[in-house]
Amino acid sequence: MDIVIASGNAHKVREIRAICEGLPVTFLSLADYPGLPPVVEDGDTFEANARKKALAVAAATGRMALADDSGVEVDALGGAPGVHSARWAGRQGDDAANNAKLVAAMRGVPPERRTMRYRCVIAVADPVGGVLFTAEGACEGVVLLEPRGRNGFGYDPHMLIPGEGGTLAELALEVKNRISHRGRALAACRARLVELVRARGV
Repeated sequence: MDIVIASGNAHKVREIRAICEGLPVTFLSLADYPGLPPVVEDGDTFEANARKKALAVAAATGRMALADDSGVEVDALGGAPGVHSARWAGRQGDDAANNAKLVAAMRGVPPERRTMRYRCVIAVADPVGGVLFTAEGACEGVVLLEPRGRNGFGYDPHMLIPGEGGTLAELALEVKNRISHRGRALAACRARLVELVRARGV
């Protein structure tokens, strides 16, 4: 069964494929459909954006689509940047600027109050049935003012996972994929995806 990952972010596509390895599914991406117009992510929740992207890509491609919306919630900032995480500093996907803004906002905040989490909502949709299901995952951590590690993207170098002794950008890929917000959301999806494959006789 083919499923289109509703993302143009190569890091995210690679991560989803790795986490879902072993499923009887071929994961395509928006790179396989270069003419599709971008989906405006104007929802006020991660779920709203994930559902909108999954529906739009399923309708445009005629295939089942898997979309995620994710971001960081910093407690000392009232949950910001939240759904605005990827464009918090003004330009979509500017990791360096977003992280610089995070560090500037957290200077002067005591270490014990620098708690944060990554949150992810996955939505799976098809052109006929609409949104088939959603799943959520979260990963708790602490903001570091100095980046550590080179393996991640987004806010990963600034998010320390206390129980693992490193940032998300320092952890081995198999560890990150197991404990990350996206890994946990996709783990909750696996059984549903297998059910879909079986139900469709693929």
